[in-house]
Amino acid sequence: MARSALLAPFEVRGFRFQWPADLLTSWGIEMEILVLGWFILAETGSVLLLTVFGSLQYVGTLIAPGFGMAGDRFGHRNVLCAMRATYAALAMVVMVLAFMNALLPLYVLIIAGISGIVRPSDLAIRNTLVAEIMPGDRLMGAMGVSRTTSDSARIGGSLLGASMLALLGMGYAYAAITVFYLLGLGLTLAVRTASRRLPAGTKYPSFVREVGEGLVYVWHTPRLLAAMWLAFLVNMTAFPMTSGLMPYVAKEVYHIGQTGLGSLVASFAFGGLLGSLVVSVAGRRLRAGRMMVVFALAWYSMVLIFAQMPNAAFGRPVLVLAGFAQSLSMVPMAAMLLQTSDIRFRGRVMGVRMLAIYGLPVGLLAIGFFIQWFGFRASATAYCVFGLAVTLLIALRWRADIWPLDAAANGR
Repeated sequence: MARSALLAPFEVRGFRFQWPADLLTSWGIEMEILVLGWFILAETGSVLLLTVFGSLQYVGTLIAPGFGMAGDRFGHRNVLCAMRATYAALAMVVMVLAFMNALLPLYVLIIAGISGIVRPSDLAIRNTLVAEIMPGDRLMGAMGVSRTTSDSARIGGSLLGASMLALLGMGYAYAAITVFYLLGLGLTLAVRTASRRLPAGTKYPSFVREVGEGLVYVWHTPRLLAAMWLAFLVNMTAFPMTSGLMPYVAKEVYHIGQTGLGSLVASFAFGGLLGSLVVSVAGRRLRAGRMMVVFALAWYSMVLIFAQMPNAAFGRPVLVLAGFAQSLSMVPMAAMLLQTSDIRFRGRVMGVRMLAIYGLPVGLLAIGFFIQWFGFRASATAYCVFGLAVTLLIALRWRADIWPLDAAANGR
């Protein structure tokens, strides 16, 4: 039964192309983040610049609803192809600079800022594309299978990126990243969806109006609003510890090199992969509203424990548990947003969801200053305690909309 549930989404032709496309793109992204993060820290020795680098990758969160609306208007596959062509072009630039020994931290920050305009919307657009090509009764399982692309990339991509950087250098590492992006673009082009052409003379409403309609729709749908606030919270206070700050933890807290950094990232990703597989198998039996809250609390608890670990040997298994809880919270949340939203607003709802990622650069920049003043463990502990408290407040505030078994958020 588990095997059947995992393979069921691949009966849909479009998913057979989208899944490997997302996988290759995710591998490229994870390799790139790890390689450039280590480069910034090694070249500058500054945790603040590391957090600036991490924050620049999310500058596009403010215009994410625009990408979602563009997907609703022009086709999500077409928008995704344009985004992935941008990744490949930027990777080529870094590759050339690296082979010429002309790569500087300033150039990395500039390229991260350009990429950050586009990349925050990638996950939302790919999720919306899954919902577009997948029958409703298979959507929850398909979301879990789709999520394995990013989780497995954090394992394989981080380890491959760290190994190539240590053994072959920046240029060859970026050559591999460029190849992954180009292959992902080619497979995305092979996905077929319904035509988006409208009759000649059709007038589109303005971008501002459409984005505003998406925001209003979310604001007046309590279950969606609760999910958005929770997504903003975890991006601001949980993700910084297991994403942008990981090079700092590896180098300055655990005193391990690039390979050790890869193992830490892979540990969190392995837990996420296990969680995604659970969602894939359980599918429609899951209660999304309850799960996103319960496992957000578990996620914060694991990160809190991780912050107290004395070395990488103790930190890795805790990261596995943190990744597992993270996946069991975020994947059902995404499925719930797509399943319970009006089909006309799916792209815009997921665009608003990506606005929540703006909490990540804010949280990263803030904790960069806090670490300088109070140290990593004290800062991470404060973030987790705050996150636990606000998660409980969200659960209480919207209890009637996300907790009862007969609530739309828990529908099967």
